[in-house]
Amino acid sequence: MKFSKVEPAYISNHGCRLVWEGVDEDDSDTVILNKNELDELVEILKKDISGTIPLEDGSSTILVNSDVTQFSFQDHRQLEADTFDLQKKVLEFVKIPHEPQYVHISSKEYYPSVSIRKEDTEERKNFTAKRTPQKPSLLQAILSPKSGKKNESLSESDVFRIFSTRRSTRKFSKDKVEDWKVDKILAAADTAPTAGNFQGLKIFYIKNKNTKHALVEAANKQPYVNAPVVLVFCMDPDRVKLKFPQDILDKFSLQDSTLAAAYAQIAAAGLGLSSIWIGMFDEKKVETILGTKLRPSSILCIGYPDKKRPPKSRRKLKELIEVIE
Repeated sequence: MKFSKVEPAYISNHGCRLVWEGVDEDDSDTVILNKNELDELVEILKKDISGTIPLEDGSSTILVNSDVTQFSFQDHRQLEADTFDLQKKVLEFVKIPHEPQYVHISSKEYYPSVSIRKEDTEERKNFTAKRTPQKPSLLQAILSPKSGKKNESLSESDVFRIFSTRRSTRKFSKDKVEDWKVDKILAAADTAPTAGNFQGLKIFYIKNKNTKHALVEAANKQPYVNAPVVLVFCMDPDRVKLKFPQDILDKFSLQDSTLAAAYAQIAAAGLGLSSIWIGMFDEKKVETILGTKLRPSSILCIGYPDKKRPPKSRRKLKELIEVIE
């Protein structure tokens, strides 16, 4: 893996994405930095200083040296970048204003944001005593209720708690969903498996109020379609470059877009958000509203729930699954 470039964030005018690329076309990794993190990184690179950068999971780090910058993540391969190359590309990136990238995702990432600080001996001694309470890990922040009650220590296996506690909601609060959470949701959608890794889908991120109101009408007047975050997942079979009949390519594309929406929904639950999956809508009306000829497969509406709801009982597994031996 070789550090390749610096790109704008998906939806924010600030921050950036650091991209690594490998030998294979689909072999890439990306680290997302928000505005504050990017500003601090720029300051470090301008001053040509070394430093250890702790990540929010408490165990992953970035080590900035004069020659090589090492990105060590928990349960993930280590990434490296030539510090001079990183410095050059980052400083060139911040010279000019950048617009958010169009939300048609093509690169892989799902890493925690980073907190960068200078490596100063005296500062390091006083860091623990003076700093505000340490931010919880991403997973802890995900699962902690908004009431502020302290949650118990969590392990990686608690991802299954996200599955079991996810609930659909039809009433969202008016709280804005943070841009970095939307970035994480889109990045998670991008990690979904696709036929031949061709990603036969397109995601429309709807921010326009009038467009949301129009989608409400197209979706059988379901009012919760007017949510803080609205994602429309569409099929794009032309991207699937496989030698199969068109009906098979259409099927692959439908599966691609459905899996991406499912990954986005689970990611939203993991980030403390709630969602509702919309499958009832007039496809032609949605196409007209979006100004596209791509067939929509689902609408995913995301936001903070108006109130927390307990897990809903499900069918017993023995009633759901039939084992063929």
